[in-house]
Amino acid sequence: MKPDFDPDHPPTPRPVGPPPGSPAHLERRQRAHVLYTWSAQQSARPVSITGGQGARFFDHEGHGWLDFESQVFNANLGHGENRITEAIATQARELACAHPAAVFEAKAALGEAIARVTPGDLDHVFLCLSGAEANENAYKIARLVTGRQKVIARRRSYHGATMGALSLTGDNRRWATEPGLWGVLRAEDPYCYRCPFGLEHPACGTRCATHIEHIIQMEGPESIAAIFLEGMTGTAGAFVPPPDYWKTVRAICDRYGILLVADEVLSGFGRTGRWFAVDHFDVVPDMIVMAKGITGGYAPLAAVAMRRAIAAHFEDSTLWCGLTGYAHPISCAAGVAAIRVYEDDGLIAHAAAMGAHLADRLAGLKAKHPLIGDARNLGLLGVLDFAAPGSRAPLIPYAAPTPPGSFLARLDAELRARRLHICRKWTQLFIAPPLVIDRATLDEGLDLIDAALTAAGDDS
Repeated sequence: MKPDFDPDHPPTPRPVGPPPGSPAHLERRQRAHVLYTWSAQQSARPVSITGGQGARFFDHEGHGWLDFESQVFNANLGHGENRITEAIATQARELACAHPAAVFEAKAALGEAIARVTPGDLDHVFLCLSGAEANENAYKIARLVTGRQKVIARRRSYHGATMGALSLTGDNRRWATEPGLWGVLRAEDPYCYRCPFGLEHPACGTRCATHIEHIIQMEGPESIAAIFLEGMTGTAGAFVPPPDYWKTVRAICDRYGILLVADEVLSGFGRTGRWFAVDHFDVVPDMIVMAKGITGGYAPLAAVAMRRAIAAHFEDSTLWCGLTGYAHPISCAAGVAAIRVYEDDGLIAHAAAMGAHLADRLAGLKAKHPLIGDARNLGLLGVLDFAAPGSRAPLIPYAAPTPPGSFLARLDAELRARRLHICRKWTQLFIAPPLVIDRATLDEGLDLIDAALTAAGDDS
């Protein structure tokens, strides 16, 4: 028989919700105060992570995940790289905070390290904390040096989330905050699979590059300060430019005294099998914007590398750029250590070798699965581009939400069920594992993609 209710000693209420210390409880605590990015909060899909090693990370339940997005395309050196964490710890003990004008070892060493790996005479750097900040400052530097106001950027591109960088950005992430900065002109992309001009390379004469000259002439060459191009397009589509694209644009810039800026935030530091994607095309831009892989994701850091003539402009003209966290000691130490790891472990050449194997495997997936319209990569930046069978028509309109129950929605679920951390945006599935990945682990992840494609029903 149940005892009578005692009002002086009421029963302890049962806890509502997940038990304290559980993964769900941690997520609830975080969600109560911290916003998720690029998402309505109720539809955010959190990533559970407690640590990792190499190309794998572990969730709060102890499960291992293959990291085929390198977190957010920044963990080029994988997880658990002790040489970087030790450099950070050492720097934190010695000097953890410094004025932007301070002189110290890690800052000098970082400048030397970047100058060692950049092409041509890009041997001066402006340091900041994110790719967006770097693009903002490259934008300002171009205006300060040339005295011109307009810039050209591509229609499908991504340059960062701050207002200036988002104004440069072409893809749909800028729509919600428009109008942005005045003076950004749009050029078409080297998207050979779905050419905006309806042409085929090489018979097209690389129209995606030559039409930029028409834009310049119609807008007035004396008004255009710079052209901003991703070394290889990142999350707007992973477009591999035709072999003559960069040289054509370089020649156009030289003809009109326009600065050429390569945004290598995503494609830099070995991602494409060279230090920077422009290195594949034997072109020296006037500035390179870099971030993400510069520390392997272990600390926030970015840089604008510039040619000597641009740096010389500021010997007697004020550089109207700066930030509190400029050349933060811990970030500088992480950058020096990361570049040393790339060099000591031969990771740039390794990424090129793994990229050759990735190309073969992607071609095999395309031959097997009818909904893969195109498969392309440069080094360890690849994409499967989905299309209706027998055509190049995308499965959903550009920037449209993923329809519930569709092939793309089923594919997302199947990949997640297989604990494959990977980015799918619009009709494109990106493959970008850490550069430390070995062939067996790369094959393991590609086999998971193969199985997920089959389970999602694309070839049924």
